[in-house]
Amino acid sequence: MPSIANYKGIIPAISCPFTPDHRIDEPALRKLASWLAGHDGVVAIMTNGHTGEVFSLTPGERAEVTRIVADELKGRMPVISSIVCEGLAEAAEHARAAQAAGAVALDVMPPHHWLRFGFTPEHALQYFDAIHQAAPGLDLVCHVYPAWTRASYSCELLAQLAKLPYLQAFKVGQRDMNKYARDIQAIREADPSKAILTCHDEYLLASMVQGVDGALVGFATFIPQLIIDLWNAVKAGDLKKAMQVQAIITPLKDAVYGGGEPTGEAHARMKGGMYLAGVIDDATVRPPTEAPNEKETAALRAAVQQAGLLKR
Repeated sequence: MPSIANYKGIIPAISCPFTPDHRIDEPALRKLASWLAGHDGVVAIMTNGHTGEVFSLTPGERAEVTRIVADELKGRMPVISSIVCEGLAEAAEHARAAQAAGAVALDVMPPHHWLRFGFTPEHALQYFDAIHQAAPGLDLVCHVYPAWTRASYSCELLAQLAKLPYLQAFKVGQRDMNKYARDIQAIREADPSKAILTCHDEYLLASMVQGVDGALVGFATFIPQLIIDLWNAVKAGDLKKAMQVQAIITPLKDAVYGGGEPTGEAHARMKGGMYLAGVIDDATVRPPTEAPNEKETAALRAAVQQAGLLKR
């Protein structure tokens, strides 16, 4: 089964702008999607990721975000929509809604009850199959959770998933570099044509040099050009240049992620940074996610300024 799109490159997981009263800001979302798609090196846009505050969105709103972005980018760039569900029937409904909204691929996150109770390989294979059966014309992307969670996939399961003809890419975020390397090897051995994309926003350079095909990260909704520059340097084998670009990214990374993994508040800080850089005009987040405080905003301002991106 041929892939619908090319997933090798930089794919921003798009933030979802809200109005001050917490409604989806369609004009702002269209503007952001078009701006991201205008960067040479961006190959697709993903909606309804964690950066898009997916857990605050109703099923209808998730489909609406995908519809808006897909309509704005029609004929320009493919749109991936994340599936964040708990059961097979619900996942099938979300898959059909995303397909109707214009998505060409679905990023499949593990059901979150797996985080508490775990799962078997058969559960995962059934889950992917149910989504494929509901939207058979769409590519699937496997969203790999951190190794420390109970929703982590084994090397063996990743190899099985890589052999599925409709699964075309892996969004890998193990946060364990030993497992990360083993998983990449397992996927490559199973099917070298499948795209492997880092989603380690908080240490991009280290994860890019492990032989991947790009990055699918929320951080790219904020600083797409810097991440493209970093990826281009890595592809060219220019470690010196890559380290120079990473040195610009690192203060921004620290201000957004605070030295840890992505969190809801990190996504709020990212919106704050995007506002300071003039990428969006309103940094509103939906409760219970909290906006950055004065100290965090000052750190964001300093990082955005040192990167030469400060507009406000």
